[in-house]
Amino acid sequence: MIASADLRALLLSRIADVPDHPQPGVVFKDITPLLDDPAAFGALTEAFTDLCGRYRVDKVVGLEARGFILAAPVALRAGVGFVPVRKAGKLPRETLRQAYELEYGTAEIEIHADALAPGERVLVIDDVLATGGTADAALQLIRRAGAEVAGVAVLLELGFLAGRERLEPGLKGAPLEALITV
Repeated sequence: MIASADLRALLLSRIADVPDHPQPGVVFKDITPLLDDPAAFGALTEAFTDLCGRYRVDKVVGLEARGFILAAPVALRAGVGFVPVRKAGKLPRETLRQAYELEYGTAEIEIHADALAPGERVLVIDDVLATGGTADAALQLIRRAGAEVAGVAVLLELGFLAGRERLEPGLKGAPLEALITV
């Protein structure tokens, strides 16, 4: 999906660059000004909701933590279920767990074992696609649960980090939609 020029301009105008956060040399993309603007947040929600219809989605998965904020209203608006993917140890019932590589070390994410039914079509939503590790681990969890990946949608893709290339094999032909690529 290529966002309209007006939508891109609106969203970009509400994303603040924070230099040297969380460490020197990093420019953090802060979406809280976008969330504070009902017109911008509403436009973002509508753009993602449109994808739910286009890809015939049964569930929306939000990746911890900002993905929760974006995905939950999309699921509600689309009339489908919302499923959180959390850091390991945060979900209270039986889970499926997936490890993935970080720049220095590994991390793990989880989903409730009964959150997805076999054959359900799932759209993964997150705020930023950086290196693609978390999104790739989420795709593996969705498939282990028996569900089908309908696609991945992000507000912002950091193209210089090559997350799309890392994620491509795990997508297995499912679309990756970025409203904005920098």
